[in-house]
Amino acid sequence: MGLVFGKIDVETPKFEVIKSKDDYEIRKYSPSVIAEVTYDPTHFKGNKDGGFMILANYIGAVGNPQNSTPEKIAMTAPVITQSSPKKIPMTAPVVTKEVEDKEKKMMTMQFILPQKYRKAEEAPRPVDERVVIREEGERKYGVVKFGGVATEEVVVKKVEELRIGLERDGYKVIGQFLVARYNPPWTLPAFRTNEVLLPIE
Repeated sequence: MGLVFGKIDVETPKFEVIKSKDDYEIRKYSPSVIAEVTYDPTHFKGNKDGGFMILANYIGAVGNPQNSTPEKIAMTAPVITQSSPKKIPMTAPVVTKEVEDKEKKMMTMQFILPQKYRKAEEAPRPVDERVVIREEGERKYGVVKFGGVATEEVVVKKVEELRIGLERDGYKVIGQFLVARYNPPWTLPAFRTNEVLLPIE
């Protein structure tokens, strides 16, 4: 019942708030290990989270874990989506990113693995070769938190407001935005927690 009302009871990424403004925060995120999968969203009838089940199977969220050990890996939050050209490096916890691949757009979804995994080689090896395990270093973002449903229209508006605020205050944006969704689809919209993040120097 708590999940319906927006309770977040899973591990979330560790970060330090460097500065808190009226309209955004500057955060420094700790290094992490991620599991990611890149896929063609048209194979999932337009569902941008089509890679979710591939990663959920890897960690054992919906049955026996599809990895080199029988160990289930705890789910974390948020799920993050990113829209960017392929040439820009991707970073985030649990991530879906949209990349242009010639004629079609590809999506990449990432789960940040629990902090007990400090190196990529410490995480169970995926059985599914589409799942890639890699490390992400320390990174810094401008972040805005908001509730409701993170529709494309709402996200575009939030990102533009964040970009304006960051540039106004002298920060240099160095990549594409991320959208972080902390709640499952059955959480009531009024109780959802979302964030947009822009990487900065």
